[in-house]
Amino acid sequence: MMLQVNDLHTYYGKSHVLQGVDLSLEAGQLACLLGRNGVGKSTTLMSIMGLVPPRSGSVKFKDREVLGRSPHEVARLGLGFVPEERRIFKSLTVLENLLIGQKPPIRAGAEPWTTERIFDSFTRLGERRDNKGGHLSGGEQQMLTIARTLMGNPELILVDEPTEGLAPLVAEAVLEMLAAISRQGVTILMVEQNLKAALKLAQTFFIMSKGRIVFRGDGQELVAAESVRQKYLEV
Repeated sequence: MMLQVNDLHTYYGKSHVLQGVDLSLEAGQLACLLGRNGVGKSTTLMSIMGLVPPRSGSVKFKDREVLGRSPHEVARLGLGFVPEERRIFKSLTVLENLLIGQKPPIRAGAEPWTTERIFDSFTRLGERRDNKGGHLSGGEQQMLTIARTLMGNPELILVDEPTEGLAPLVAEAVLEMLAAISRQGVTILMVEQNLKAALKLAQTFFIMSKGRIVFRGDGQELVAAESVRQKYLEV
């Protein structure tokens, strides 16, 4: 099992946000975490990464407990995090942004993500390699954020709202980038509001409500569960 989360409880002050979250991912899966605003989706990703330390529960990455580790320690084990805010270095070029994120692969024999591999796989970034981050479009900045995370050679990436605020065609390009990454063997757990797009992309779906997972299934099961979608999603 690549990721196993059990009975995760996270608080903001006295506010009990995650109330026993359980989810798991096999290696190579692309999974989508769905739910209405404010139910704990982003907090789940940040809790896994150690950015918001949970009070109790278990987070195992490749059977190794990571709960209680600092975010940089979690990253060194092979997890990457793509924040919703992007956080690129706007005064640096695309190439320089990528080089800042570069780390050697965790797993021996794994093909590393290099700048050449990034530019070969995602030609739009290659065409803008010498452009400063602040001169990129919103979609290009999102692609750069994802690519910079890949330069750390993670085995699992957590992606928070990758298409938030993007025009439909640009959002489609970002999601296709994630699909391409998944096809190259990287496990992905993403938070995404666009159900129609996510159904074309992900194999596994989790729905959250009030800090708990209330549904898990594949795309066909989610489409068939009309009452679940009506109750817990904005559809």
